[in-house]
Amino acid sequence: MTGMLDGKIALVTGGGNGIGREAALAFAREGARVAVADYEAEAASQTVGLINGAGGQAISLSGDVTVAAQVQAMLDATIAAYGRLDCAFNNAGIAPHQVNAVGQLTHEWSEASFDRMIEVNLKSVWLCMKHELPLMRSAGGGAIVNTASIAGLLGLRTATGYVAAKHAVIGLTKTAALEYVDAGIRVNAVCPGYITTRMTALTRQLRGEAIIARTPMGRLGEPREIAELVVWLCSNRASYVTGAAYEVDGGMTAA
Repeated sequence: MTGMLDGKIALVTGGGNGIGREAALAFAREGARVAVADYEAEAASQTVGLINGAGGQAISLSGDVTVAAQVQAMLDATIAAYGRLDCAFNNAGIAPHQVNAVGQLTHEWSEASFDRMIEVNLKSVWLCMKHELPLMRSAGGGAIVNTASIAGLLGLRTATGYVAAKHAVIGLTKTAALEYVDAGIRVNAVCPGYITTRMTALTRQLRGEAIIARTPMGRLGEPREIAELVVWLCSNRASYVTGAAYEVDGGMTAA
């Protein structure tokens, strides 16, 4: 039996751990060759080791997705290794605690914290698409998935910069979907709820029980549960899906 993505080339940013790592593993399991990019070079290399050790094919890339020249270098390296780009999962991101904004109301966020949040969680998605879309258009099509969040669908107290960035990612996704549909490129977003990753460790420590109580499924999500949707969205099985933002949150936004 062949995989959903046999022969495809995929790029995953933020692929060193959490959702990104699970997505990279899932891409490889479904037959894609994978370029794994992460700001933490060692983490990317570890993901690549897992893929290659299981019989897949992957290369490791490092760089800052908020810097245009480094994003271009990632894409150049992917093309040099594999010749084209079919799928991209723009997943790199940070949480409020990573910009020193834990528990802060909107007026308490510093300008530096807000700017950094927008830079990493929004600008990086645009920069990646800016460099991915021309490659896919020249190749006759492709599929892009951007990581948004349930924070892109509703308001969350003390997460103003994060919420603003994730709402914007959904808008960016929908706009690109409309602009490139005639080029055979599909662009979608995933909106994870609370997932057991390194990025959510502090939130789970502070509010884990309350979050579970608000989640109809009564548990947190696992990274692989996001990865499975990402891989499906990049496959031909999702051929009529573009401009969509999918909640993967155990029913939280439906409650």
